[in-house]
Amino acid sequence: MSSRLPFLIARVSAGVLAGLLLGGCARAPDAVLRVGLSTAPTTLDPRLATDATGARLCRLVYSALIDFDPQFMPRPSLATWDLVAPTRYRFHLPATARFHDGRRLRAADVVATYTSMLDPNRASPLRGSFANLRAITAVDPLTVEFELRQPDPLFPGLLVIGILPAADAQPARLPNIPVGSGPFRIVAPVTANRVDLTRVTDQQKVAFVVIPNETTRALMLARGELDLAQGGFAPELVTWLAARDELKVTHRRGTVFSYLGFNLRDGPTRDLRVRQALAHAIDRTAIVHYAFHDQARLANAILVPSHWAGAPALEPLPFDPPRARALLAAAGYSATHPLVLEYKTSSDSFRRRIATIVQSQLQDVGVVLRIQSLDWGTFYGDIKAGHFAVYSLSWVGLQLPDIFRHAFHSAATPPVGANRGYYANPHVDQLIEQAERTNDLSLRAGLYRELQTTLLRDLPYLPLWYEDTALVQRVRVVGYDTDANGNYDGLAQVTALAFKK
Repeated sequence: MSSRLPFLIARVSAGVLAGLLLGGCARAPDAVLRVGLSTAPTTLDPRLATDATGARLCRLVYSALIDFDPQFMPRPSLATWDLVAPTRYRFHLPATARFHDGRRLRAADVVATYTSMLDPNRASPLRGSFANLRAITAVDPLTVEFELRQPDPLFPGLLVIGILPAADAQPARLPNIPVGSGPFRIVAPVTANRVDLTRVTDQQKVAFVVIPNETTRALMLARGELDLAQGGFAPELVTWLAARDELKVTHRRGTVFSYLGFNLRDGPTRDLRVRQALAHAIDRTAIVHYAFHDQARLANAILVPSHWAGAPALEPLPFDPPRARALLAAAGYSATHPLVLEYKTSSDSFRRRIATIVQSQLQDVGVVLRIQSLDWGTFYGDIKAGHFAVYSLSWVGLQLPDIFRHAFHSAATPPVGANRGYYANPHVDQLIEQAERTNDLSLRAGLYRELQTTLLRDLPYLPLWYEDTALVQRVRVVGYDTDANGNYDGLAQVTALAFKK
């Protein structure tokens, strides 16, 4: 363990926060529930949203054909389905489904949504997961048929994209106020710092307000200017918030997978020895303990071990600085010729702190890490464009093992998929394709375990941890909770009277 690590953990001064609180006045309760966000959604187009905030908000605005049960298996949501042939799924829509503007939701809308998502000119990052899809057909106004190239018992699990009206799916861009059919509708043009929604059942207003600075978000919660926020707080801030009578804090064990991504196409991280050295030089256990206050679990793979396709028996990468130094020396680096890398992260203060800890630990083995902290839009744009050597990011909402094709197949490089480091291993491609052709889920799970073993050896990602979610809400918020993926679905069940004068 790095002896300097505890001293790198910044402490939040309760006195400073209390003094700042005295400088403001509490907001009187009103009929709007205000939710604090650390980052803005990059888009609310369900065919394009891959960032955490965008994906979570899209779940509120749009209905999808399916969702998932606690065992990570697909279940009906907007539609039920039948397997009418080994390669044909037939989905049945309810006759009562309508979009927020009153239009009926029909099979043509489903066909238009998925057809437009598959259009190469739209460059949807989700398109690569549908390589097995041959055709989509509206059998009748309430029935949609998906024809596959080969059988796949898990195919329904891919159909999580929110459905758009057919007329809105065709243009290059959505209307200023997109129309969905989910439990909330958008009521004003989305801006860089605010998303205004209204709950369909009772017109309860919910405003998602972007407050990038975590201390400002905490103060706004304490003063009553925000009602709810989840995630994005340093543990010390969570402790400070939990001590306030007007707030309640709940911790939820999460499935959010955090990792370091590497550029395998250009630069020093193309060399496996360099990636292995970085893995052995980072003391993940110490970071989880000191920085996260043990509110995270070490990860060795992208899927949690309890997932049916998880790999609980993977041997963790040990913290071993001498081995890291030996690998660097074998790769040609030394005290006179040190490895110099640029590390990209967001401007979130806690993520910058993690980057600083990693920088210190790598310095102990002779690596010079130059941290570049960017606003979320610029940072995420650089990652999607492949402009990085090393970056830190998280995957949220992972339910199906289609993530392996999306993130690691050699054909899934942007804009088709999310293989942003340009990882290419023919054996991995073969395992992904073989698993997708296998109807027996136990055999498929075995192939995915072999795949995850290979990924841990090749290190296109360095797995870090699965992060818990800290939910902070004012006591007047009644009936809200989140799930392991940090979704906002619970807003549909919040008692509306809790927010009114």
